[in-house]
Amino acid sequence: MRNGRLRTTSLRLRTVVAILVLLTVLLTALVVAVEAVLGARLTAQVEDRLRDRASAAAALVGVLDASDLADRLSAQGLSVRIVEPDGAAVEAGPSPEQLRKGPPDPAGLPGPAARSSAAPSTTASSSSDGAAVTSSSVHEDDGVLTLRTDLADGTRITLTAGTRDVQETLTQLGWVMGGASAAFLGVAVVGVVLVVRRSLRPLDEMTAAARCITAGDRGRRLRPSRTDTEIGRVALALDEMLDAVEGAEAQAVAAEERVRSFLSDAAHELRTPVAGVRAAADTLVRNGPADPATNEVLAVHVVRQADRAARLVDDMLTMARLDRGIALDRRPTDLVDWLAAEVERLRIRLPGPDIRVEVPEHPVAADVDPDRLAQVLGNLVDNAARATGGAGTVRISLGAGRDEARLRVEDDGPGIPEADRERVFDRLVRLEDARDTRSGGAGLGLPIARGIVRAHGGSLVHGADGGLGGAVFDVRLPAGAAGAGRAASLMPYASVVEW
Repeated sequence: MRNGRLRTTSLRLRTVVAILVLLTVLLTALVVAVEAVLGARLTAQVEDRLRDRASAAAALVGVLDASDLADRLSAQGLSVRIVEPDGAAVEAGPSPEQLRKGPPDPAGLPGPAARSSAAPSTTASSSSDGAAVTSSSVHEDDGVLTLRTDLADGTRITLTAGTRDVQETLTQLGWVMGGASAAFLGVAVVGVVLVVRRSLRPLDEMTAAARCITAGDRGRRLRPSRTDTEIGRVALALDEMLDAVEGAEAQAVAAEERVRSFLSDAAHELRTPVAGVRAAADTLVRNGPADPATNEVLAVHVVRQADRAARLVDDMLTMARLDRGIALDRRPTDLVDWLAAEVERLRIRLPGPDIRVEVPEHPVAADVDPDRLAQVLGNLVDNAARATGGAGTVRISLGAGRDEARLRVEDDGPGIPEADRERVFDRLVRLEDARDTRSGGAGLGLPIARGIVRAHGGSLVHGADGGLGGAVFDVRLPAGAAGAGRAASLMPYASVVEW
């Protein structure tokens, strides 16, 4: 989390509690549903029983005497009330209050039906068809179920059955299912804990691996067998993060080592001119004005050593700017015109070597910073001049390809061994043959040149052996639009002009 604190509640506890709560809710819903369905079913059976008895009683009305009919119905544990058409009422069986208390005891049932009024009893009809049912209604009230049936001849039969046994059955079922659910939850707790612990074991392995890595085992990795699962993706991400961290650590260590080496080499390079300046200055102070000739030589030496130290400091500042990202003043440039102007300056500054130039007749366009590119060319030519002892041949070739401009600088010096052709681009690296304090080189010219060329999006490498037999450096730059006054053309060479 970018902001706030990461919740670190136990994942095992949260998973187990969530599963158990879900199971509890499901089991409770199951018990409630079973009791509701079974209760409705048992109540419907009692109602069907009352309707069957009412239908049978309706068929016997007029066939049996009301008292006999009531006795037959009450013998089945029902509370019976028959109201005849003349208003006489006959009751038999347990009362509704007794039915609410529980199932009737057959030994305690009342005797024959008794009339509740003094009205004379009607004689049974000789009809065998009974009386038709005109209407019926069911009423349930606190442990009893009452069915009232009205017949066509005016007789009203009221049958009441107790539902206490239904409630007791549901209660017993609830206790049984509740106990079974509790036992099931107990087993589920043990099972879920074991399953969750086993399922989360890879997290313990990841934790152990992380602690081992923290303790110093940097090469340890999780290497998940599958990367399409949640834990596999986490393990893969952790491995990738560790690879990145290890790589960054290695780069940081290497960078620190390079900085230390650079500081050591820079101090060594600066120590020589500084020591020379100090020694010459001490001699000047001791001699005083007594020896003008010696003092002049010492003064010249001081100036040369100070100039050498200043160049070294300037080169180190340039390297620092390249590391931060140097700003380029890029603009479309015709490299043919640019090279002509730079070669004239180089010939004035370096009159000793024979500098030859080969360029195509057509323009060679590139989008570059002319001043920075001149610094690259100057470093390469300076190296070539030092390699040839200041009196050899240096050849500069300019060409154009389909998407790039090519600049080559070669000399007729001893060349660079193949094993050192990449090492010479490291900072403060000078080959043994070039370690001459009078040369003024500190091993920063080629690294600076490569850094400037790469800032342009190009490359600087030691090329294949040239025709002069010495060192060969190839500069490749992305092609660009030609400057004003020259046609933009990157055609193959029509001819080569040598200055």
